[in-house]
Amino acid sequence: MALVALLTAAPVLAQDFQARLGRMPVDARNQASVSGLGNATAELDGDTLVVSGRFEGLQGPATAASLHMGPAVGVRGPAVHVLEVTAAADGALRGSIELTSEQVAALRAGRLYIQVDSSAAPDGNLWGWLLEE
Repeated sequence: MALVALLTAAPVLAQDFQARLGRMPVDARNQASVSGLGNATAELDGDTLVVSGRFEGLQGPATAASLHMGPAVGVRGPAVHVLEVTAAADGALRGSIELTSEQVAALRAGRLYIQVDSSAAPDGNLWGWLLEE
């Protein structure tokens, strides 16, 4: 009985995730304006997700970065949180998010991704799915 109480009271360890931010043209029309690359990491501690990353080589300054939830791995979905982003062709992104239980499950299933928009590609310049390390 004491062992059961000890195991259920043990702290939950944080989970680490990573994303490779790559060029993701929405369609053939914006393919030429999409450039750059980057990476991001995220740590889930309880229901708090802390995201940070870097990017470089955009054709125009970054205008937004956000966390999205798709219906399946690799499928676009709506934004669920806005991230801070450097308004430059090379820069950083970051944010701390309180996730719902549905969003935690989506993260663990690989359905959350980061999208960086730029002035040259306002519908998404770089995308990267957060996958467990």
